[in-house]
Amino acid sequence: MKLITTVIRPEKLAEVKAALFRAGVTGISISRVSGHGGEKELVEHYRASNVVLEFREKVKIEMVCSEPFVEPTIKAILSSARTGVVGDGKIFVQAIEQVIRIRTGERDNAALTPVTANEVQRHALEASVA
Repeated sequence: MKLITTVIRPEKLAEVKAALFRAGVTGISISRVSGHGGEKELVEHYRASNVVLEFREKVKIEMVCSEPFVEPTIKAILSSARTGVVGDGKIFVQAIEQVIRIRTGERDNAALTPVTANEVQRHALEASVA
């Protein structure tokens, strides 16, 4: 099992989410974050003074995947988040020792299987065709 954390442009969230659902990844957590990487600072004029914006708004997506889903997840993120411009983000992959579903006590891969996976995947496929 792996924890996959990705930081992407906010405007790419809908595309990445749809690509993840099509790849079979439905359990995700999303956070709004600010960060600084390879992008240049922005200087804006606000109320008669210059303001330097060092940090850019980003979206952080975290998901835990069983081994068969790791590469499809990475490919889904890469294909849907890439613009080819500095600031597209990063993907971090880390090993996970154990996962426990609180409601049922299921562990590891059984705890990762979402109850509604088939329904979410079907909806994502229908939306991409329409």
